[in-house]
Amino acid sequence: MTKEELWSLPASRIAALVRARAVSATEVTHAALSRLQAVNPALNAVVEYRPDEALQIAAGIDRALTEGHDPGPLAGVPVTIKVTVDQQGYATTNGIRAQKDLIAKTNSPVVDGFLTAGAVPIGRTNTPAFSYRWFTNNLLHGHTRNPRRRDLTPGGSSGGAGAAVAAGIGAIGHGTDIAGSIRYPAYACGVHGLRPSLGRVAAYNASGKDRGIGGQVMAVSGPLARTVDDLRLALEAMARPDARDPWWVPAPLVGPPAPRRAALCLRPDGLDTCAQLQQALLEAAEKLRDAGWLVEECDTLPPIQEAVGVQLTLWFGDDYAGLVAAAQKEGDPGAIAALAGQKELALSVGLADFSAALSRRLGIARAWSMFMQRYSVVLLPPSAELPFADDLDLRSPEDYARVWTAQMTMIGLPVTGLPSLALNTGLDATGTPIGVQLVGGQYREDVILAAAEAIEARQAPVSIAMR
Repeated sequence: MTKEELWSLPASRIAALVRARAVSATEVTHAALSRLQAVNPALNAVVEYRPDEALQIAAGIDRALTEGHDPGPLAGVPVTIKVTVDQQGYATTNGIRAQKDLIAKTNSPVVDGFLTAGAVPIGRTNTPAFSYRWFTNNLLHGHTRNPRRRDLTPGGSSGGAGAAVAAGIGAIGHGTDIAGSIRYPAYACGVHGLRPSLGRVAAYNASGKDRGIGGQVMAVSGPLARTVDDLRLALEAMARPDARDPWWVPAPLVGPPAPRRAALCLRPDGLDTCAQLQQALLEAAEKLRDAGWLVEECDTLPPIQEAVGVQLTLWFGDDYAGLVAAAQKEGDPGAIAALAGQKELALSVGLADFSAALSRRLGIARAWSMFMQRYSVVLLPPSAELPFADDLDLRSPEDYARVWTAQMTMIGLPVTGLPSLALNTGLDATGTPIGVQLVGGQYREDVILAAAEAIEARQAPVSIAMR
């Protein structure tokens, strides 16, 4: 392994080498920046980066080691930050021109967590305008491409993070997820992505106003990475306490022993899961059984399709007119189309409907919580389809509806507040990523990480795209 290839190592290996002073954080950062400069022009995954600043942070880590201090568990690990969260001195754009000059004066809790753990932020990653889509394109930063196959979406809204991690631009990518925005890019780009439990990772942007009800009860930050162990390391860094988020929960990262019992559902709520994903789920179940898990196939799970309606009501039913006005002012075709597709539902929502959806969310979360008393993990599809053709949702009203129907598990699961993980299980003969999704009990990320690791250990490692 030459110093130039340090960019290809997992975070756990990089941190171990840096902490042992076998390589310096500065050497790792130089390698990561060289990789970024080599592949990013074809991807547009990273939309802003400052090499001198990254190297200055790396030099501080090396200096701390020289002085005998512990720089943290992610010592020298290159990470990327999504443009939706505050990073001091950078614009929190959310992919829109209206925020191109919204410069953060302080770091969000996520960025502070990475820095405290010794990580080196090397760039800001792209998102669709307003983070509305499972496709990543906007008028400010441009179009992000999938490094596995250019004709496929890199996912969204953390499409830049997924593309960056898959191409070796950083070992860990930060993402956010209200309706699949971590899990879907991980799936589409052929890496892994963890959506933590609601309240696990503190959230706050001083640059903007506080989130509405939908965002408060469903949006989270989480990591994308090429190994499950790297997801675990990243979660530890991101889950630190921060008084700026009163909904942060001081739950332990490792809970008591849980029974190794999993439920397998190939077609939750009648989802028309494609044959390739059903086969991936069956194979993942066999890997779990080989690892000593009891896996039971279930035809029925707690509500997911109904949860989709709750999600859309709480998200689009809250000041829909304001959302539309902002999208039209921005002029972004994707954002306008995303909102237009939900017009009928959004305009039908009154205060009583909104209140009823919030109440029903509690019932759905309760049903899932009780189900997870029997099963420690649920294994189910990440989507009904293989990753979509890029910009499929803009081709026709029928294609828009097809996309939203296929994404039932992406949209519905956040209503439960439970952690979920998109796990890559390989690529098909055309280079299209394939994967599965795992759901765990509340604040039991440790359990789904262990289950995912058992599957990962029995398959080929995640490859780096564009080698």
